[in-house]
Amino acid sequence: MKLQREILTPQMVQYDDFSSRGETQYLPYLMYFNRPDYRSEAINTDRLGFRISHGVDEQASVGSTLPDGPVRLLVGGSVPLGYGSTSDATTMASRLWTKHASSRPWLTYAGHCYNSTQELLLFLLYRHLLPPVEEIVILSGFNTLVMSRLVEMHRADQGPFYFCGEFFEQMEEVRARHRKTSRGFGRRAKPAVPSWPSPDEVRPELDDAIASAVDLVGRHLASWQVLAAATGARVSFVLQPMATWLRAEPAPEEKLIFDELDRISKLGTWEALYGDVSSVAAGQRYADALAPACERQGVRFVNLNPVLRAAVTDKSWLYVDRAHLTDEGNDIVAALLADQLGLS
Repeated sequence: MKLQREILTPQMVQYDDFSSRGETQYLPYLMYFNRPDYRSEAINTDRLGFRISHGVDEQASVGSTLPDGPVRLLVGGSVPLGYGSTSDATTMASRLWTKHASSRPWLTYAGHCYNSTQELLLFLLYRHLLPPVEEIVILSGFNTLVMSRLVEMHRADQGPFYFCGEFFEQMEEVRARHRKTSRGFGRRAKPAVPSWPSPDEVRPELDDAIASAVDLVGRHLASWQVLAAATGARVSFVLQPMATWLRAEPAPEEKLIFDELDRISKLGTWEALYGDVSSVAAGQRYADALAPACERQGVRFVNLNPVLRAAVTDKSWLYVDRAHLTDEGNDIVAALLADQLGLS
């Protein structure tokens, strides 16, 4: 029997393949990035791993064909990447370019599972390839908040990233191999095996997690402003719309998919994994803390959750899972971004 997810969102099978951990592209500094030169009906990437955006009669990406004139960037994790859309032409960047803010080309500048640190580094590492940049719209927030709950993974005042437990474990093995022979024993010291506490043992209070995430986002936005000042680009931070930040009850199609995902998940239900940070009230508390942080950096801030809530009905099917949008969701969000940010 087919899963509801395969019936209602058949494109997600291709995204499962695209994001397969066994095929992950590991990169210096960034840790990982989208698979390069990936081809499918749902998603296609260039030689570097950037997703291809579509205009009315042209297409572009950071690692392939680029327009001569100024461009606009849609930055973030898997939501601006368009994870879940049925084609490259139905992503947010493509809908902005073809319909809602079409006076300049839009490039998808996003990485699957990225937090605010990786978003900034991605721009820094590939900025030299870009034509002049007019707008930088960062549509983000959830990944940084989720990672801020992993307090045991913080290292050197930097926030954790997805899959960082594997990284630290592997690096401990590397350290063990390079340790010098212990004096007095004449043999290599026994390697220390890290023991990571369970999330329930170390999970901070919501306000502490929010404060940590906001501190990281604020620091990174300060760097975005410094980098953008060289070209005069305008930086905006938009708190991404999440299904659980948007409304307490999902649309009928969403409920079928969400309940099924909870049943088949090997990691546990959404509530068990993210319930403390994913309620409507938690999203609003996060937005209330982000707004002054953005203001201090001179960055425009939009909490898209109440804006989207007012633009749709309880029956509007917007999500393929609790984070990623349908084609209709992408189109509505693109229109709201253009309106809220005054983009032509």
